[in-house]
Amino acid sequence: EGVELPEVNLIVGNQDRKNIIEFIEKYEGDTVKEVSDIMKQREFWEAGKVLSRERTRAYVKIQDGCDRFCSYCIIPYARGPVRSREIESIKKEVINLVENGFKEIVLTGIHIASYGKEQKTVTLLDVLKELDEIEGLERIRLGSIEPNFINEESVEVMKNMKKLCKHFHLSLQSGNNDTLKRMNRRYTIEEFEEKVELLRQAFENPALTTDIIVGFPGETEEEFQRTYEFLNRIEFSRMHVFPYSKRVGTPAAIMENQIPESIKSDRVKLLTDMSDRNEVEFAKKFLGKDIEVIFEHEVKDKKGLYEGYTDRYVKVIANNVEIGNSEKVVAQNIDEKTIALICEEIL
Repeated sequence: EGVELPEVNLIVGNQDRKNIIEFIEKYEGDTVKEVSDIMKQREFWEAGKVLSRERTRAYVKIQDGCDRFCSYCIIPYARGPVRSREIESIKKEVINLVENGFKEIVLTGIHIASYGKEQKTVTLLDVLKELDEIEGLERIRLGSIEPNFINEESVEVMKNMKKLCKHFHLSLQSGNNDTLKRMNRRYTIEEFEEKVELLRQAFENPALTTDIIVGFPGETEEEFQRTYEFLNRIEFSRMHVFPYSKRVGTPAAIMENQIPESIKSDRVKLLTDMSDRNEVEFAKKFLGKDIEVIFEHEVKDKKGLYEGYTDRYVKVIANNVEIGNSEKVVAQNIDEKTIALICEEIL
């Protein structure tokens, strides 16, 4: 509001993008604004399907919207309340993907752990159980999930699935309870650690990855140090580390004690270095083991070498394999520069 952008002809709200062709066709020369109230949106909008035979992994959106209102996040205001896609629709898309050569699907959404919340009759576990029975599908990978999704019931269901990847991306954001409280995250580090232990007891060497925000308003050196110590103890296989960035309209944007960018950069560097070390150490756990890889594409500038991933998302490079095939290989040595296991065919 109040900003003139003469080069802009059409402004379309996120929930109105399905009608963009109609808006373009009726455009008559003046700036047109087609934005409805996202907070009144109650139905999941299904976009058209895009297929490619050049890839083996496909992303399937099963949910939209969020009602968590973390203090740093604009998404609940921009994307509206939780809307879940019908299970039959999800199954239909996945079957279509499998028929077009895809071996692995990744379930995505704004907050997939809340799947079915507004319907009150289904949950994310129901989706997983249905997809696990689809013939020809080899892997189901979860996108980012909230820690509260992990409990004895969900772990028991996942443990008995045939196709679920042993890779869990648990969104943590901070390893300090005071910071988590200011973020309006609804768990403590003690509760989070219990979830991690549940997963590690149920699965052998699961890949546990996470997101971390550093330099959140009010994050003292002592708070950051507690986060560092917590992360060092948990030993995530990979961490995505971000400096806090203001989002106008969120409570965090007007909090006191905003952290200087230079301090944020230093903290990002410390945690990124930890993540790099952890990633190498995690990959080393599979040396000498028989592992299954879905090979995805030729390595750039390395003719004859192909790159793929294990179900724990460890990169493997090999020759004498075919793109799209699942291959069992023995990890022989590690290239610490690319953090990849090199299978025996290369040696």
